[in-house]
Amino acid sequence: MTEMVISPYHPWLAPLSGFSDLPFRLVCRRQGCSVAVTEMVSAKGLFYNFDNTMKYLETTEQDSPLIVQLFGEDHKCIGNAVSILQKKGYKYFDLNAGCPVKKVTKTGGGAALLKDLKRLKSILMSMIDAAGENRVGVKIRLGWNKETPVYLQIGEMASKLNIAWIGFHPRYAKQGFSGKAKWECIKKLKENTDVPVIASGDIFSAEDALNCISKTNADSVMFARGALKNPLVFKEYKMLLKRCSMLNVQDLIVKEEKQDEINYRLLKIDVIKTHIELIKKYGRDKNPIFRLRGILARYLRGFNRSKFYREMAVKVNSWEDVNRLLQRVEEDVL
Repeated sequence: MTEMVISPYHPWLAPLSGFSDLPFRLVCRRQGCSVAVTEMVSAKGLFYNFDNTMKYLETTEQDSPLIVQLFGEDHKCIGNAVSILQKKGYKYFDLNAGCPVKKVTKTGGGAALLKDLKRLKSILMSMIDAAGENRVGVKIRLGWNKETPVYLQIGEMASKLNIAWIGFHPRYAKQGFSGKAKWECIKKLKENTDVPVIASGDIFSAEDALNCISKTNADSVMFARGALKNPLVFKEYKMLLKRCSMLNVQDLIVKEEKQDEINYRLLKIDVIKTHIELIKKYGRDKNPIFRLRGILARYLRGFNRSKFYREMAVKVNSWEDVNRLLQRVEEDVL
């Protein structure tokens, strides 16, 4: 298994519930993703619905280093889940303390842990006890609401516990994805903890990622919605990073000229075709065509006659329909 390196040159794929399955992770890795996090997995699910829960954790040798993200509210349950998964070969683990979705928080998991730092600490300690040092991280937000910012307290806690990384989305849980991510808080957290900070929030493009790194001094960046729309964002970010002197990056952040538009769109079509083949090989859905509709619709944004093709994408019913659609898109590009 590949060892994990945390640096600006090693961008992450965020845990995306319902999206960051094995086929999508492999697509992103082929485009330059260095570290990937699984979909959020219920620790209790490993005990009460083991086989179905393990489907979310299917992986391959190429899918490395891989971080398993767990959620829950009971330290014993999560610690035991880490022990089970470690015996099955999983090496790195992340605690979700940032998901604001009600079905997660109502039981005390996800972002609800931001309201109970004692519980948060006990869970992280149980995970470290099970996995060992340098194997456990945590994903957080600013706090539950604007009246209770706790991210600096968590940063201090993480330092004392020797947490391996902090994934940080600088919005409050009550915000969901509204408003603007407070990148200045990433910088503040970085200045107040010796734990590597992985920046998240409003990072949709290579330029966004470089801008965030330069303004916050974060140790790396995590692409979420930006990767869903365009997995090429990892490759574009690495290319942009190499062209810029990190000593004077503020003066060098400019909108890079992309390669010839035709070649760029053909490259994106190749990414779509790769994703389709990986879904055929590794997809866990009984009817992958239904899942593919949304994937195609996202990828086809920005193409000529995008609206027309996206309307076709959500109506495909067979692999033949998919092939015909992509052939028409490719002919249109050429």
